[in-house]
Amino acid sequence: MAQLNYEVLKQSGYPGFIQQAGVEKVMQFGEGNFLRAFVDDFFDIANEKAGWNGKVVLVQPIGGGLSELINRQQGLYTLYLRGSQDGRKVDEKRVISAVSRCLNPYGEWDKVLEFARSDDLEFIVSNTTEAGIVHDSESAFDQAPPHSFPAKLTRVLYERFTAGKPGIVMLSCELIDNNGKELLRCVNQYIDDWKLSEDFRRWVNEQNVFCSTLVDRIVPGRIRDEAEVKRLAEQNGYDDPLTDVGEIFGVWVIEGPAWLEDKLPFKAAGCPVMVVPDVTPYKKRKVRILNGAHTGFVLGAYLAGYDIVRDCMHDDTVLGYMNRMLYEEVIPTLPLDKEDCKQFAAAVQDRFNNPFVNHELMSISLNSTSKWRARNMPTFLDYVAQTGKLPPCLTTSFAAYVAFYSNDIQGLTDAGLVCKRPKGNTYTVSDDRWVLEFYDAHRGDSEEALVHAVMTNADMWGQDLTQVPGFEAEVVRILKLIRKDGALEAYREAL
Repeated sequence: MAQLNYEVLKQSGYPGFIQQAGVEKVMQFGEGNFLRAFVDDFFDIANEKAGWNGKVVLVQPIGGGLSELINRQQGLYTLYLRGSQDGRKVDEKRVISAVSRCLNPYGEWDKVLEFARSDDLEFIVSNTTEAGIVHDSESAFDQAPPHSFPAKLTRVLYERFTAGKPGIVMLSCELIDNNGKELLRCVNQYIDDWKLSEDFRRWVNEQNVFCSTLVDRIVPGRIRDEAEVKRLAEQNGYDDPLTDVGEIFGVWVIEGPAWLEDKLPFKAAGCPVMVVPDVTPYKKRKVRILNGAHTGFVLGAYLAGYDIVRDCMHDDTVLGYMNRMLYEEVIPTLPLDKEDCKQFAAAVQDRFNNPFVNHELMSISLNSTSKWRARNMPTFLDYVAQTGKLPPCLTTSFAAYVAFYSNDIQGLTDAGLVCKRPKGNTYTVSDDRWVLEFYDAHRGDSEEALVHAVMTNADMWGQDLTQVPGFEAEVVRILKLIRKDGALEAYREAL
């Protein structure tokens, strides 16, 4: 079967929006699944809905990548957005035509620099993974290209500066806090390292806008089922090895000046992209609602016999427990519009009920000690401070955490702490080694002794949790309930 390109797509009879010509306005460092299913999807919608007339030039961030394949397909690829929306199953297909080409800087660095000098370039986007925004002292100005991504960006900006071109808007999508600020910090370090002019430094810091952003869309990526790949190729009338898959939900929060909302084409296109003065509250919303929900219910749900997230959403007790935790304990403590938070929480239920993704509870359970501390403990402490009471669901989730890490311990292996589930099978707890050794050392403790040891471990929580009035005694009581009658009964009682 013919491989996707514009002529093949035309012959296939594809009825959707396609824009072959356009102005190259975006340089994008990263050609992987995430950016193609997220940022490039939004730019493509902007072409259709807002007449943006823009094209994205991808830059392969590492030596091995997809540039050859992307160029063979003239930038085209098929995107499927799948999931649950308002309780209904959604499976949407769109051929993305916002990408014009992909450059491999390890053989085409001169073309990257040529595009850096373009009058049409307005935005630079990046997702070079969490390890991408680092200062590497081995990177040099005259390398083709410099080693690290921030060094490449510094060289691109210098080329633009010396050509007398205006500054750009930098949209950093890496999954680290303050990604835009960290990237600018690295660029300034290279200005020092390479002894570049103070005029250039002023231009970088005053004429360019480095935006920290929060990205939120689960992207499973390529389809691994060969039978489905074959079925879709026959259905589409072409072969597409660049096919990408993401969930239907997506939100992009960009920290920047108010004028940026009109400069970007997303508002006019109705895309779920917002420009805000501070991205921090939205990160808190994501961590406490989405991630906090996961960590808050999965450990007890696993002990109750469930294996994947979607099945938990079909149990009235687990679903009710999760929703009470979100709507009555988490959302009231967040410094954001409450209706906005409720809409976000409603979307979480849809996302967890995704019929296309088998998200295993055991994969979510990895490193639950640090996860509970980062995702759930701040809400727990805020709730106590605001109400003077213990939050029933979060208190139960802490007891379920202790139960999961201590349920009929069989032994400590190189793989982790082996415990036994109430329904009979063993499971392996994965966490920092010192955490696993702690629980193994306390395997014979009574509930009272175990909970006291856990709560007073400052390495785990950064403080002594027994100082929260009534918390220790309540966790002991719920832990006994979980061990006697099961986690589902504990969740039911929290309702």
